[in-house]
Amino acid sequence: MKTTHTAKTIILGITGSIAAYKSADIANNLVKQQYDVHAVMTKAGASFITPLTLQALTKNRVFVDVLQEDDPAEIIHIALPEKADMLLIAPATANIIAKIAAGIADDMLSGMVLAAHDIPKIIAPAMNTRMYENPATQENLQTLIRRGWTVIEPREARLACGYVGKGALAEVGTVIHTVDGVFKGAVKTSDGACEI
Repeated sequence: MKTTHTAKTIILGITGSIAAYKSADIANNLVKQQYDVHAVMTKAGASFITPLTLQALTKNRVFVDVLQEDDPAEIIHIALPEKADMLLIAPATANIIAKIAAGIADDMLSGMVLAAHDIPKIIAPAMNTRMYENPATQENLQTLIRRGWTVIEPREARLACGYVGKGALAEVGTVIHTVDGVFKGAVKTSDGACEI
């Protein structure tokens, strides 16, 4: 069941990219706009930024492990996507993109992805240029687009690995603008990227 109050519920997925530190800014900006944000992290994502940081910003419990099912009344990896209005993964590594494309659900975030039906899904890749440009990654992104995902293209920049090229997480403002645009019914381009 979707939320009935004015605040829209967003699941914010955070994966193991150096850009994970920007997820705090994304969460903070979404909360300031009255979104109810629930952070779900991969274990690698939690290596870059602590769950406590996201919990303090969102005022909601942060989930990392699929075994965090400590409430016998609900199965959280099913219940949270059922009440969510949107799923946003920022940053998204090549690993999570591949897992989603293949339908693999071996952690809390990928399990929630499979349980999230009939809601908008946005993904913001962040990785090394060579990984981003790899045909497997590009094919996986095209698979997600065919399934209705909105892809926020990464920026060209000097990356943490020293490479200069496409792969940096989109600016926080672009991510927020895309979320707002998808909720307002912004027209998608033919390649699945939201027009900004």
